[in-house]
Amino acid sequence: MVHFEVSLLAVILATVVAWAFGAAWYMAFARQWVASIGKTMEDIDRSDYTPYLWSVLCIAIMAYAVAVLTPPLTGALTVNNGALVGAMMWLGFVIPSMLLNHRYQGAPWARTLIDGGYLLGVLLLEGIVIGLFG
Repeated sequence: MVHFEVSLLAVILATVVAWAFGAAWYMAFARQWVASIGKTMEDIDRSDYTPYLWSVLCIAIMAYAVAVLTPPLTGALTVNNGALVGAMMWLGFVIPSMLLNHRYQGAPWARTLIDGGYLLGVLLLEGIVIGLFG
């Protein structure tokens, strides 16, 4: 049986840091992102909190995956190894999936760049924070 030792504190802290990064990222690119989905700022329902809950859950799952995969893939849980695994997850799975879906959907390249950059930042930050707990 495979046993994974994961620091719950590291996963929680990585989730918080990544979520805060996302808040800053999308505040910086709010107008461009909203335009890329074909809406205006007035069209956005700010009273619906469910997307925020989903984002925390998804970011936590990604942080857990980085924490589980880094030691067996790299041999040690370090800042560099955590960032490397985060970057490889993005390069190998996240951005190809996003490119595939966005190209079929006819999404503007601006949305791919904004969302893809955000997820790269999330995975790198998660890897770094989790690596600090090595």
